[in-house]
Amino acid sequence: METPRSPALVILVGSAAAVVIMAGLKAASSIVGPVFLALVLVIAVNPLRAWLDRRGAPFWVCVSVPLATVIALLLALGAALAVSVAQLAALLPAYTDQFNELLASATRALARYGVDHHKLGQAVSRLDPGQLFTFVEGFLAGLLSASSALLLIVLMLFGMCIDATGTVRQLERLATSHPALVGALRGFARDTGRYLIVSTVFGAVVAVLDTVVLYLFAVPLPLLWGLLAFLTNYIPNIGFVVGLVPPAVLGLLTGGLGTMIWIIVAYSVINFVLQSLVQPKFFGTAVGLSFTLVSISLILWSWVLGPLGAILAVPLTTLARALLIDLDPRKRWLDGLLTSALDKPPKRQKHTPKEATEP
Repeated sequence: METPRSPALVILVGSAAAVVIMAGLKAASSIVGPVFLALVLVIAVNPLRAWLDRRGAPFWVCVSVPLATVIALLLALGAALAVSVAQLAALLPAYTDQFNELLASATRALARYGVDHHKLGQAVSRLDPGQLFTFVEGFLAGLLSASSALLLIVLMLFGMCIDATGTVRQLERLATSHPALVGALRGFARDTGRYLIVSTVFGAVVAVLDTVVLYLFAVPLPLLWGLLAFLTNYIPNIGFVVGLVPPAVLGLLTGGLGTMIWIIVAYSVINFVLQSLVQPKFFGTAVGLSFTLVSISLILWSWVLGPLGAILAVPLTTLARALLIDLDPRKRWLDGLLTSALDKPPKRQKHTPKEATEP
């Protein structure tokens, strides 16, 4: 008779395996990140490939057109990141005097309210204006280094685009014999594509509106901060804050406290209307992951893959859920714990009244 396994033992063994896997992924992050990015990009352009296939386009067209589209986007993004990093590095020294003057004014104001002038001076002396943009510069540089692995990404894209049609047909054949596997993989592709569409559309709208606001307030490099707003829209939960801090600080240095407050208000209103009111009304949370799970996945994948992991946190978590939960029908009950309450509840079926029976 088989002895039942202890649930605590299963959890401990599973946690140990997860730690080993994550450590391995972190060690191979320079390969894993670009490979998964290539997979996500192939999923993103799959509707284009499917449309060409339905129109009866030749096989080489179904491969070359999506591949050329993705490569063009990668080259454009890489060029924009390279220019942005160079502009940011050149911008910071120009505002050192304004930053020091602002700190001196704040120090005098706090001293008038009884704050110890000596201790305050020691704290202020450790501040560096470059530190305010260290995270942003490191984030952009990390994405630039990931996009510099263009050869690896192109090779993976080429192979995946060639295999895409055959993979779809093979999944259709396996749907009868392995419905759980096919359903999990299709769910991952569907949720990832939906997430990319939602994030790209709303990210582009937010970036355009933010850029217009920064132009109105004469903040330096508005296009750079618009690009940052677009990229950080893929970072769940904290992306808005990451995209807001640099232009708000520059608004403070160039236009004073009032300019900074107006920039914060404008960013907040744009984000609230689009992300909190419009998006959930039409798309829910796009992938159905709870706020807590998304926050944990953001921290985890950022640690494993760096800045690229922050952008790919949601697709990576969706793949993990597909392989670990959706693949096993016995674990489907966990969906209720992982799903966000913002998702639209399923429509209730209308029950027709039963016909009256004769006595």
